[in-house]
Amino acid sequence: MRILLSNDDGYFAPGLAALHEALSPLAQLTVVAPERDRSGASNSLTLDRPLSIRQAANGFFHVNGTPTDCVHMAVTGLLDFVPDMIVSGINSGANMGDDTIYSGTVAAATEGFLLGIPAIAVSMVGTTHKYFETAAWVAAELVARYQRNPIKAPTLLNVNVPDIPRDQLQGFETTRLGKRHKAEGAVKAKSPRGETVYWIGAAGLAADAGPGTDFYATENNRVSVTPLQIDLTNYQQMKPVADWLVI
Repeated sequence: MRILLSNDDGYFAPGLAALHEALSPLAQLTVVAPERDRSGASNSLTLDRPLSIRQAANGFFHVNGTPTDCVHMAVTGLLDFVPDMIVSGINSGANMGDDTIYSGTVAAATEGFLLGIPAIAVSMVGTTHKYFETAAWVAAELVARYQRNPIKAPTLLNVNVPDIPRDQLQGFETTRLGKRHKAEGAVKAKSPRGETVYWIGAAGLAADAGPGTDFYATENNRVSVTPLQIDLTNYQQMKPVADWLVI
């Protein structure tokens, strides 16, 4: 099996190193990741300039672009084979609920999925970022399960792992995305040159976080596994909108 690894924290991130170590016994790995932290880049492609790919001493390739650039360039230009799977992560922080819209970690996996490749995004829930080995074990377990019994339908999984020792995990749970409250307001500040600048405010707290959600599962020390799709069509509104257009 040949797996392409990427992330949004950069090719030097500890989560990527832990993921590489855990998956090395299971597959032939290629790493193509951003040259710097590109958290929050979402599914953006760089179209206004050419991109360069360089290789670090440890063999990881890094790109001066977004996570989506990395996967797109790897699959359509850099590699002379099509990977059997894309695994993105391990992100330093959760990607649950509304986070998935902005997440570069999820975006890298999504780009693989759009290119017809099974994909998994792995994130670690918490702020201390201490137990990467737990999330790495989860990723390896999911890849091994897929090798033994591939999911027949096109696969895009968003996985969130509590930042706890592995022996404290309470199993896996298939979940839906929860929802956060409105984000905190932008923070106004002054630059060293006296210019007014703004920092994007922190994400809101969980609002829809009941049983069955990714928030609830991780809060209860379970690994959240959410199948994602790309179709944004609101099918329930198609008839009301069609009727509205007639009037």
